[in-house]
Amino acid sequence: MEAEIREKIAGEVVLSPHPGRTLRKWREDFAISQRDLARHLATVPSVISDYESERRASPGAGFIRRYVDGLLALDAQQGGRVGTRLGMRPHSEGILGMREFAVAIPLRTLSDRLEARPVSRVDLHRDIHGFTVLDAPRAILSIDASRFVEVYGWTTQRALIFSNVKYGRSPMVAIRAHPLKPAAVVFAAPGRIDPLAVRLSEAENIPLLTTALSAPAVLERLEEL
Repeated sequence: MEAEIREKIAGEVVLSPHPGRTLRKWREDFAISQRDLARHLATVPSVISDYESERRASPGAGFIRRYVDGLLALDAQQGGRVGTRLGMRPHSEGILGMREFAVAIPLRTLSDRLEARPVSRVDLHRDIHGFTVLDAPRAILSIDASRFVEVYGWTTQRALIFSNVKYGRSPMVAIRAHPLKPAAVVFAAPGRIDPLAVRLSEAENIPLLTTALSAPAVLERLEEL
C-alpha cells in the first residue's frame, strides 16, 4: 500500500499542469513545513519554495521521488496520521526499510555500493528494481505466509537484505518454501554461512552475497542510489 500511495502522489504531480502547486498541496495536506522538509532532504527551504511557486523549472523525477519519500518519512515520524488516512499501514515487524528504485539498478552496481561479495555460483547479470532490509529472526517469526508478500513491495525483482544472520539457513529455507522469489539475497554482517544456504541459492538461481556492513550502514548507502 505504501508503494501505491507513493505512486499516486508522484503520478498526480507529474501529470499536473502545475506540478509545483501540486507539490505544495500535498505538503500542506501532510502538515509539514518547508523548513522541516528541506532539512530532511538536505537542502534549503528556498529550493522547496522555488519549486512549489514554479519559479524554477518543473522538478525532475528524482526530486519528485525524494520529495514524496520525505513527506511519507516525516509523517511516519509524527505517528503516520496522514499515511493511515490514505490507507497505509506500518511495515510488519522485522522489515527495517524498503524502497523501489526510480530506474533499474544492475546487481553489480548494488553489490559494489554495499562492498558485497558473492558466495554462490549464480550469475550476477540481472537488474534490481528495489530492496527490502529485514531483521532475519524477527521477520521469520512475525511475518506469516499471508503477509510475506509485503516483503516484496511493488516488485519481486528486488534484493532482500537480511541482517542479524548467524548461518543464513533459515532465510534461504523460507525463500525456497515461498512461491515468490527475489532477484538477489544479501546477508549483512553474517556469521559463518551454512553450506545449505549456498546450495539453496544455487538451486533457486538466486545470487547470494554477503557484506560486512551493518543494517543501518546498508540503508544509508542504498538511500544514496
